[in-house]
Amino acid sequence: MSASPSPAAHEARHAVALRLREMRYASGLTASEVAARCGWHKAKSSRLENARTSPSDSDIRAWCAACGALDQAEDLIAASRTAESMYAEWRRLHRSGIRHHQEAAVPLYDRTRLFRVYCSNVIPGLLQTRAYATALLSAINRFQGTPDDADEAADARLARSHVIREGRHRFLLLVEEVVLRYHLTGPGPMTAQLDFLLEAMALPAVSLGVIPLDARRSMWPLETFMIFDEERAQVETLSAEINITAPSEIRVYLKAFDQLQQMAVYGDKARRLVLCARAAFE
Repeated sequence: MSASPSPAAHEARHAVALRLREMRYASGLTASEVAARCGWHKAKSSRLENARTSPSDSDIRAWCAACGALDQAEDLIAASRTAESMYAEWRRLHRSGIRHHQEAAVPLYDRTRLFRVYCSNVIPGLLQTRAYATALLSAINRFQGTPDDADEAADARLARSHVIREGRHRFLLLVEEVVLRYHLTGPGPMTAQLDFLLEAMALPAVSLGVIPLDARRSMWPLETFMIFDEERAQVETLSAEINITAPSEIRVYLKAFDQLQQMAVYGDKARRLVLCARAAFE
């Protein structure tokens, strides 16, 4: 599992680039001629045709106009946006702050019936308290150099998490034990966060498993990922959010989740691990 775009995202980007090249061929223009008509440096046409640069909406409209195919612009823009949504850099997603990105996910959360969530680095967003979420989102803002809207983003994250208690949803959640012990905020807020985990474990729709530090591993720790029903897998890397919709790739994450589940403990054993971690913050 790497931080590079998934094969499906790679293929989608190259499909857009291929359509640009085919359009140019059909027009009888050279790449340099298209660049000249668009007012670009000639190297830009090559970068777009070879998927080294992703085209903006205005790039696509200019290209289509130069090739006499403006009627194809909107379809190609839609295809390009789909390709870009598969691999979205955090700095671009968060350029105006994190709140908007949290709010944009609400429809996906509302329509998903079965959530599978694996977290190796932080408490799952669905189970974060406001204080924990604010501290985490503020740290993300600082690291990315994006506007600090952690308070508003935390409110949006908690509002998005209403699905935990409302609607017909099921949640299979896995965390590595070490996640319970990371000092992402002060002792008091961390204690409150772990108390909330204990409360959530009692919810009928929630199954929370903890993978012990001393578990005999059949699967190494992975990047945090979520699977929405069996329609989308969302992987969080340091630099980007990767959205996977190709069935063959989703099956890879389903297989990984199944193996991670088998290493986890549940019920009283999981509660003991949470309580042990909680005691360290007192």
